[in-house]
Amino acid sequence: MKVWLITGTSRGFGLAIARRALAGWDAVVATARNPASLETELAEYDTRLLPLPLDVTDEAQAGRVVESAVERFGGIDVLVNNAGRGLFGAVEESSLTEARA
Repeated sequence: MKVWLITGTSRGFGLAIARRALAGWDAVVATARNPASLETELAEYDTRLLPLPLDVTDEAQAGRVVESAVERFGGIDVLVNNAGRGLFGAVEESSLTEARA
């Protein structure tokens, strides 16, 4: 069994990837800004599912997600960075502060 940490699992690609991993008998740490919908969408996989809140711009919260994953499943084997944030403008014209904001 592999342990997947997937960001942005509330819908779209993230939800589809989570379903596929769970259908393959893997465990999934499914994150979303509001994880309540995950408990409904993926309820049949409750023993292999750990839905957690995550705003990907919050480093402390991201650290807590990793700690929870390790505590529950012993580690993380696969990371899917599906959630994101935008940087508006050309990368070469953006400052480091803008990129980290």
